[in-house]
Amino acid sequence: MRDALEAVLSPVALEITDDSHRHAGHAGARDGRGHFSVDIVSEIFAGKSPVARHRAIYAALGGLMETDIHALSIRARTPAEAGVGS
Repeated sequence: MRDALEAVLSPVALEITDDSHRHAGHAGARDGRGHFSVDIVSEIFAGKSPVARHRAIYAALGGLMETDIHALSIRARTPAEAGVGS
């Protein structure tokens, strides 16, 4: 996940949290795919709507959304929004 996001979105900050343990027994978790939270800061998000930012993340993750990820919580910001330098 990290490699895919870094390769496409060049984040200045990236935090990935595996929340799968909080969903044990959930119907979607039975297939072995995980629940994750992503907090990503990238200049690529400048001028993009929240929907466009999410689409960029899903595109970067590609097939992982079908093989490894069941659910994904996203926080996507620009460096200016996050208060960090690029």
